[in-house]
Order: sequence, then C-alpha cells, then structure tokens
Amino acid sequence: MKVHVINGPNLNLLGTREPEIYGHDTLEDVANSCRQLGENNDLDVLFLQSNHEGQIVTWIQEAINKVDAIVLNAGAYTHTSIAIHDALRAYTGFVIELHISNPHLRESFRHLSYVSSAANAVIAGLGVQGYERSIEIIAQLRDQTTILESH
Repeated sequence: MKVHVINGPNLNLLGTREPEIYGHDTLEDVANSCRQLGENNDLDVLFLQSNHEGQIVTWIQEAINKVDAIVLNAGAYTHTSIAIHDALRAYTGFVIELHISNPHLRESFRHLSYVSSAANAVIAGLGVQGYERSIEIIAQLRDQTTILESH
C-alpha cells in the first residue's frame, strides 16, 4: 500500500522555525520516523516537501490511481489554495489533512481551510506526533475496513 506524505511551504524549516509552536524535530526526523513506521506496517511511505504550490498540485495529480492515501500538511497553502483543493477533489484515495499546531487556536486567518472539504480526516494540534498517528490510522483503516482498497 502506498502513502504519500506531502508537506507545503516552510516545513523544510521545521526544528528551527518557531520551535515553541512546531517543536525541535526536523522534517528529516519526522520523515525517518514515518518511513520506519510505514515499513513496520507494510506501507510504502514517500515523504515530500515543496515551497511551491504548483509542485504540490502536481504530486497530488500524479498520485491519482497510483497512491492509496495522502497525508497533507499544506502549511500556509491550507488557507489560500483553491488549486490544491481542486487537485484533492480529483484524487480518489484517502486524504488526511495534517496540522502540527491547532490552527483554531491561532490567528483568525488560519481558521479557514480549503483542504478540509476535500479531506476524509483532519489531525491537528498533536505536534509532529500527528504524522505518526496519520500513518498508524491509515494502517488501521486498511486492516479494519475497505476504505483503503488498493488502486
């Protein structure tokens, strides 16, 4: 089963950017943890990051009929990108919208998500452990239901 973890702008700065909000783990730390957890659960996890909206759209489009689930931390594009929303609507696999912090406890402009209406689930406010929970949830859903049938 294939899972793509797609990260948006500024997540490459994880560990150094606002550690009081996002913690001290780097994106590479998170990627290694997710890949190991995926391997332990027979999931092929590909971890991606881009600061460019079009690249994120392209990755989502390329996943259509090829990837079983996407975990998307779109960063600031969560609140601005109709293009990412539209790409997710075209994708037929399972989508988890992920936020390290809880956007509803932050600035009001972060309360709107263009991703949520195209996602099957939302994980927010668990820190970087939200990534691991996403992988665990996908594995559990695969084992318990037909929601995540192979493409």
